[in-house]
Amino acid sequence: MAIRVLVVEDSAVIQRLIAVCLRPSGVEVETRSDGPTGLQAALDDPPDLLILDVGLPKMDGWQVLDRIRSDLRTRNLKVLVLTAHAQEETRERADRGGADAFVTKPFRPDELRRVAESLIGVPVRAGRLA
Repeated sequence: MAIRVLVVEDSAVIQRLIAVCLRPSGVEVETRSDGPTGLQAALDDPPDLLILDVGLPKMDGWQVLDRIRSDLRTRNLKVLVLTAHAQEETRERADRGGADAFVTKPFRPDELRRVAESLIGVPVRAGRLA
């Protein structure tokens, strides 16, 4: 059974970049573009990792994270918060909300892959993306 990563990000470009970063690790990448559909996908069939943007339409990433952590089906789901807000307060809010990791945009593809692989237990590949 493949390792599944759910990416909840409103930018199609960032969704594709994340998929390109993670597919060499042998994971299956699913995407959603707003908070409610991302939350529902995570609750219906919890992935191995949720990569969650903070600035989402309809329901922000903080609300999604709160709901993920309060539901028994997803309470222990690994969550990587992805945001363009690099302030220390944002990192602290992610920690308080129960995020397992925090990466800021713009991100280096090899950094994102390394963090994601460490969360899902996939061996880190040597080298850089082509």
